[in-house]
Amino acid sequence: MKTNQARSQVLAALAITLLAGCATRPAVNVPAPPAAVADVDEKIVKVDESSMLPLLGYLQLLAQLSPPELARERAVLLYIPPTPSTQLRLAMLFGQTRAPADLQRALALLDKILRSSEPAAASMHPLARLLTNQYQERLRLQGQGERLQAQSERLQAQNERLTLQLSESQRHSSELQDKLDALADVERSLPARPSGRETAPGAAR
Repeated sequence: MKTNQARSQVLAALAITLLAGCATRPAVNVPAPPAAVADVDEKIVKVDESSMLPLLGYLQLLAQLSPPELARERAVLLYIPPTPSTQLRLAMLFGQTRAPADLQRALALLDKILRSSEPAAASMHPLARLLTNQYQERLRLQGQGERLQAQSERLQAQNERLTLQLSESQRHSSELQDKLDALADVERSLPARPSGRETAPGAAR
């Protein structure tokens, strides 16, 4: 009887030990969840799309302004502190003039925004990339148009030279023909020469 009780106590103690080991082992081996890292990454790449809505409205407003109004708006933007929002608005304004120099200024401002890792600038990266692609394509087309215009001007100048040369050639040809016609008229007006076979008056027969 005592032997059975002792055996039961030993088995119970062994079961408790095994259960305790199973309960504590996963806590040691399970790695920490990456929730904190995911939260940090999410904050870095998170884009606040609502912040771009006023900028899109501002872009539509700029398309309706006259040149004097654009100049006043430019003066205001250059006076206030250069925040990412201000720089993006100024880049939009430079894009309205369509001048190559202003487009280069706009691209410089957009590049500065895209290189910035500040949350305020990161929220504007999609719109800044879109404007960058648009302005670069516009510059490419303007450069292509200027090259075609220069080529057209060269061809026009060459055509004018050829037309002038043709006109001069026609004038010289007309003058030469007039001289030939005048010589022919003179030749026809000369008296005919006597033939050598004709007998002179009083000659012996």
